[in-house]
Amino acid sequence: MRRTRTALAAALALTTAVGLTACRGTAPSADRSGAADTTTQAKIMVGGIDKVIYLPAKLTEQLGYFKAEGLDVQLLTEPAGAIAENVLISGDVQGVVGFYDHTIDLQTKGKCIESVVQFADVPGEVEMVATDKAQEIKSPADFKGRKLGVTSPGSSTDFLTQYLATKGGLGKSDYTTVKAGAGQTFIAAITNGGIDAGMTTDPTAAQLVSTGKAQVMLDMRTEEGTKAALGGLYPASSLYMDCAWVKAHPQVVQKLANAFVKTLRWIKGHSAEEIAAKMPADYAAGGKDLYVKAVHDTIGMFNGDGVMKPEGAKNVLEVLSQFSPNVQGKKDTIDLSKTYTTQFVSKAPAA
Repeated sequence: MRRTRTALAAALALTTAVGLTACRGTAPSADRSGAADTTTQAKIMVGGIDKVIYLPAKLTEQLGYFKAEGLDVQLLTEPAGAIAENVLISGDVQGVVGFYDHTIDLQTKGKCIESVVQFADVPGEVEMVATDKAQEIKSPADFKGRKLGVTSPGSSTDFLTQYLATKGGLGKSDYTTVKAGAGQTFIAAITNGGIDAGMTTDPTAAQLVSTGKAQVMLDMRTEEGTKAALGGLYPASSLYMDCAWVKAHPQVVQKLANAFVKTLRWIKGHSAEEIAAKMPADYAAGGKDLYVKAVHDTIGMFNGDGVMKPEGAKNVLEVLSQFSPNVQGKKDTIDLSKTYTTQFVSKAPAA
């Protein structure tokens, strides 16, 4: 990852010192003051800003849609979802672009966090297998005795890996999960034998395939592939925010929803080449053609309207209730209606 946690900490310290932090009461809100919400600034943490699964965040900025809504949005990046959610809870950012499942997990801790724009109905993840192991590992049933890479323990990739292994008839003791991170750390792990297979996203997947180091075993970048692997939809990439902040600043949230929905529609109407051309040049560090391929292989995951499908949310809860320590035994206490809202995307202007 090009941006280190040290750089992130410095950025947060600087922006906190010199900027307006709306969630800490620096801007009036309609429901408290009786006046229109004058907030225009928002900091959003992205769970790996150069990952294609979170592409709508940077693309919205590149297309100028935040500014068109009169917003001053600062995008920060932190590849670890748990850290991103902690920064949200602490009030240092107003939103996170990350996996929807964090909203369910945090509800078990007494926190109300909701997805306000659902970018995708599928994870956008792929299960990669080292090329020299491809003839031996053809399905999750072959995970037995293997080292499987996940972003980090307790991550979405960890839960999904456990779910796949269980569907393959295995127990947790039948395999070993290894923290492999993303990007170059994941590539190194699969190259040096640290893992036999693992779950990652583009552009990492495209780089592994192009170099012949790994092959795609399960593809959850499409609805068809996701349903085959998981038995249903699994909403993932989203903009999620603190419920109290959403309630206090509905006008700002509406503008964010307008901008993101406009981007999702733009993606549906343009080619991978056109999309890649709008992104920063350094996102194509592995080469322009490779980045275009990564975008091409992944953009089908984006839903085009930002709307959560209720059956997808139920499927996420089903997976977490089996494999998330925080959700296990608490499935019946989870109120899914508080983990997402469609009120803002439903009001986004028509194309």
